[in-house]
Order: sequence, then C-alpha cells, then structure tokens
Amino acid sequence: MRSFGLPDAKVAAFVRHSGTTRKINVNALHLSGWSDEPALTLKSTEGDHPHGRELSIGWLAGTVMTGLTSVLLMGAALYVSFEGQDTFSTAYEALQLLTTRPSDLLLDMGLKSDRVRPVAQTKSDYELVDASVRELTGDRSIIRKQSFVRIRATLATAATALAANVPNYDPVALLETEMPSQTAQLSVATNPELYGTSVDGEVSIKASPLPSTLVPAASITDAQAARFVTETVENLYAEGGASASAYAPSPGDVRDLGIVNAGISGIAENVTVLAKTSARETRLGRSERIVTMREGGPLKDVLLKNGFDQRSYPMLVASLSNVIPAAVMPPNSRLRILMGPSRRADTLIPYRLSIYFSDDATGAIRHAATAALTDRGNYVLGAAPPDITFPKEDTEEVNVNNLPTIYRAIWETARKHDVDDAITQRIIAMFAYDVELSKRVAPGDSIEILETAPDGSGRGDLLYAALSLGGVSRELYRYRSNDGSVDFYDPDGETGKRFLTRRPVKGGGRIASRFGYRVHPIFKTRKLHTGADFAAPLGTPIYAAGDGVVDRAQWVSGYGKYVELNHVNSFKTAYAHMSRIADGLKPGMMVRQGQVIGYVGSTGNSTGNHLHYEIRVNGRPVDPLSVKLPRDKALAAQDQTSFAQTVAQIRELMQRSATPGLVVAAQ
Repeated sequence: MRSFGLPDAKVAAFVRHSGTTRKINVNALHLSGWSDEPALTLKSTEGDHPHGRELSIGWLAGTVMTGLTSVLLMGAALYVSFEGQDTFSTAYEALQLLTTRPSDLLLDMGLKSDRVRPVAQTKSDYELVDASVRELTGDRSIIRKQSFVRIRATLATAATALAANVPNYDPVALLETEMPSQTAQLSVATNPELYGTSVDGEVSIKASPLPSTLVPAASITDAQAARFVTETVENLYAEGGASASAYAPSPGDVRDLGIVNAGISGIAENVTVLAKTSARETRLGRSERIVTMREGGPLKDVLLKNGFDQRSYPMLVASLSNVIPAAVMPPNSRLRILMGPSRRADTLIPYRLSIYFSDDATGAIRHAATAALTDRGNYVLGAAPPDITFPKEDTEEVNVNNLPTIYRAIWETARKHDVDDAITQRIIAMFAYDVELSKRVAPGDSIEILETAPDGSGRGDLLYAALSLGGVSRELYRYRSNDGSVDFYDPDGETGKRFLTRRPVKGGGRIASRFGYRVHPIFKTRKLHTGADFAAPLGTPIYAAGDGVVDRAQWVSGYGKYVELNHVNSFKTAYAHMSRIADGLKPGMMVRQGQVIGYVGSTGNSTGNHLHYEIRVNGRPVDPLSVKLPRDKALAAQDQTSFAQTVAQIRELMQRSATPGLVVAAQ
C-alpha cells in the first residue's frame, strides 16, 4: 500500500478506522433486513415456483400482460363513460317492427340534463299570393295577374348539412352584393301597383279624351237639380227626417291599402332558454324536432330540409323499405327527428327518425316505424322512442350549445325554403350594417321574405325582407327611384347600408378585445381600450370602413404602423398594428369604402396579430360594434310619395290571404 508520504503509524490508524466504519454500516444494514446474497438468476425448476433468488420469465410476462390488459379495459370503460354521449346511437338489433314492448326496452337517446330542455314553436310557411298589378306602358295601362312568393319562418336554431357549404362570413366582401343596381328595363313588380279588382288573363286599358260629340245631354233641368239639393240638405239635418239619398259602398268593398298592420308575424311564443351552468358544456348536443306533413307527400322532400343529405337519405329509405315501401306519407303524418353532432363537421345530423300516422276516424296517432343510425354509419330499424304528447304546432328542442350564428341561421332557413342563394346573399348584405351577424341567434328570431314567383329560369326578384331579432324588427323595401336606380330602403326611406362598416377586415376577424376599460395585456394597468380588436392571420387585408381622406399613414408610437381616415360629419376611423400599409397610401389621398389600406400584423405594443379599429365622433372614441351609425343615403323628397305607396302595396301583400290550394308548409 502506498502511503503518499504519510507516516506508517497514521496509515495504520486510517486503515483501522475505515474497517471499523465498514463493520458498523454492515451491521446496520443487517438489522434493517438486508442480506448479502448472490444476484438474481433466471434458472428455475421447470413447472415449479421459483426459489429464493430465482426469477421466472413466464411469471414476469404474465404479470405484465395482466396489468396491460387491465389498463386497456379501464381506459375503454372511461372512454365510454365520458364520451359515450358523442357517439352514434346503437340501433335496436331486432330487424322487425315492434308493436308492443316491455318497459325495460324503453330507450332514451336524449342527453341527461339537470334542467328541463326548453321547447320552441317553429313557424315555416311558404305561400303563394296572387294579385292584380297595373303597369303603365306609354298611354296604356296593362292589368294582369301576378304571383308572389311569401315566406314567414323562425330562424333555424341548429346548423345541419343543409347549409354546410355556405360562404365564410366576410362583411367587407358583401359590399358589392349590397350595391344598388341600375337597369333600363325593370319588371312590373319592381314598384308593384296593385289593382283593386281581380282580373283573369291580361287587360289593356287606354285613356283618351272624350269627343265633344259624345257628351250626353242633361237629364234634368237646373231647377230640378237645385230642388233635389235643397230637399237633401233639409232631410239630412231634420229631426227624425228620412235619410238622404246617397250612394255608399257596402262595408269591405273599399279599403285603404295604406292602412295595414306592419307587424312581423312568426314570433315563437312561450319560449324559455335555460343555459346549463357548467362552463365545460360547449360542444354540440342532441335535440329533437317534430315536423308535421299536413299535406302528406314524398318523405324525401321533407327529410332533405331537416338534416338528411343525398348520402344518408338512400340508406334510410333502404332500412324502411319493408315497412314503408313507397316512402310516401299520408296527410297529417308526424316525424320525430333526433339530431346529434357529426364526427366530421360542426353540424348536426339525424341520429334517429320516428314516423307516426294519424287515424282519420279516431284522430289517434300511432307509431309506424323508427330508423336509427348505427356506429357503422348506416340506418337500421329500431324500437320506438318513449311516447310523447304531440303538440298542435311543430316544435324543436332548444339546446343553447347548438344555436348557430345569425349569419348561418339565415342561410339555413333560406335554403330550407328554396330561396335562391343570390337572394340570400343580398339579404345578408343588406342587414350586415345593422346586425352583428356573428352573434348567436336567439329562439324566436324570425325572417320574412316577399319575392316575385320564379320565372322560366327559376329565379324571382326580391321585393321585401324583414328580420326580427330579440324583439326588434327591421324592414327593407325594394324601390326604384326616379334616377332609375333600384335599392332597398327602410320605412323612413333610408338605405340599410351604413356609411361605415363595423368590421373592416377580410373575413370579419375574431373579436379579441372589445371597447371599454380593461387591464392592459402588456403594461398590466387598468385603462380605457378605445377600440375593438379583431384577431386575424398575419397579412389579412384591412379595408377602409367608408369613403374618406387619409389623415395619417405612418408609424405612431404604440400603435405601430397606423392609418387614420377622415370621413364626413366629424367621423374618423383608425387602424393600428398593421404589418404593412398599402403601397402608395399617403395623407390627402381619397379612398373608397372597401379599398385595401393595409394588412394585419402585430407592430407596436401588441401581443399578437390583430387589427385595432377605432371610430371617433367629434374626436371622442366610441364603440365600433354598437355605436349608431348614419345611413349611407335617403330618398329624395320627390320620391317620398311614390315610395310610401310602394310600402303600402307590399304590406298589403304581406297581409293578404294566400291563394287557395297554394299554401305550402316548407317544414
């Protein structure tokens, strides 16, 4: 042993001390149960338990497989427990129709909830109205029968495959759709003039001066006429005198078309919406709608407007072929359609369809067939759902998680009523300046549409549209002014278009922060947020909110790259945090509404890509999303009388009884 220069005595003492310490440590380990034995070995007696330090590979593998199998089984059970309500219903396996069933076969496919789910009445009327209209052509008046399509409906409270391919909401892109049209030849119904008497076919009337040779001779003398007037006045004011000779039409023969109730019908009654208090319940849920086929007819027409598509409908018909071969429903048939979330899209799809027939003799409603969607994605016959009392009017369960945006609800409702997509786009564009279309629709919100009957190409002209949202009604009437332009005006003669847009970014963006006091995300101080923030991808185009003059286009402190526009009537708009200002944009330049002025970025004091948008009135910031903005234009004084007549005529058409035999429930 090397001593490294230490004396031999010290080395010996160190060795003795180390040996003593080791013995103490070994004794302590023995007392705690530790033993100094050979390492584990894989050798064990075949077919016997391992002994002592022996280890069996078979026992080890079995233990691991048992644990793994237990974990998988527990995971499957947990998945079914927590996610079972998002899976498709498993249909009843018996492929024959059950007329009676024991109580233990009752299947409730609705979601469990701690509150009663509200139910809203749905109104869905598609009607044809005939009226005689008069058209002036030179010195002739042509009177002919004209058909109009009238739609009254509650807005859809759930998104289905019916409007799965609608365009993305882009408020600025709607500007071109909403622009007024100039036309040389307009249809007779552009400014409809109703004729008081119904006519068959077409009548042409020409007005011309009466020749003097045809003036009829006087039938009485002047003295006789004076005596008649004297007697009439005396009898009129005499007590108990005879009634004066006069002509008056019977009540109801003449009515003033201008005195019409302009209220919007179709508001759902007795609607209560109770949202669940759980914050995590944000996904789509299940709901059930009841549809009545009052006139009967093919099942396909109704189902394609209630969640089924061209792929799912044939599978449904195949499953019902042994029960309802022709897929044609008798009058007053009832449909119960259970809707649920789709795995492939953010829409609802039909999980279950139950068909009920009405007994004409007794009025009883009996179950005819039920088809349910399986986990494999096809429909098979199933057991009837629990019995319910069918309401007189069609209803739909309201699940607040299923409520679509107003934008999507208008599309869904319009397609359900076969409204042309171009007309739907125009309706949305007209209301985009007044209504925040990205908000969720509320149960009971409704829409009314009046258009001319489709022509040979299947298209009609929109004459009137009205939205009722949250109890507030907005009406727009089509009118041709003296300069030949055709636009839509509210009852006061102002266009629905505002002279400033509220969300001047392509696609509308996502509202990241609203106007008002908040804690600043960077400085952590409470201060007024003077605008609205719209989050959007880097480089998204930003548009001028209205016609104006560029005041500033430069870097401004915490605003980053910044543009400020000056508009009429002391209005200003500002756009901040741009990644880039549009090329050539300089102070003093005129810009038009919808013109690109920059691109979304995160310059200045910003935590992410967004547009900070401000509106200032007389130098004071206001909320861009709620401030009342002036209209773009109003009718000239010389058009007011004619426009008032157009409003009265359209209101009369909206109140007129539908043509007998031409009332069609859109279902």
